[in-house]
Amino acid sequence: MGISIRATDARVNLVNRVNKMARPSHKPTPETRRIVETLSGYGVPHEQIGVLVGDGIDHETLVKHYRNDLSRGKAKANAKVGQSLFQKAVSGDTAAMIWWSKSQMRWKGTDIVETPDMQIKNITVKFV
Repeated sequence: MGISIRATDARVNLVNRVNKMARPSHKPTPETRRIVETLSGYGVPHEQIGVLVGDGIDHETLVKHYRNDLSRGKAKANAKVGQSLFQKAVSGDTAAMIWWSKSQMRWKGTDIVETPDMQIKNITVKFV
């Protein structure tokens, strides 16, 4: 005599076993929010930030609970770097001034390359 197990019974038993073993749902704390914001500002990838939060959380949980903290950390870091760059530019740092003018003011540099076979003769320029 064999034991008969219906597929639905097996699924229910498996689900019950998994639910008993499942981790408790993640609850953000002020400390984990600070960690996420700081690491995001440092440019640490989301997957690595998740590993460092509590006992580790997956990317989906990180984004679900910390979306604003991730955005805020990056925005604060960009603002700080922008502030430093701006201070360098206004204090006369030529490289910072050039970078600022190209990236923020949309100025473009132009390179002229001359080769020996390019000979231009008799150019007339009229200003109207």
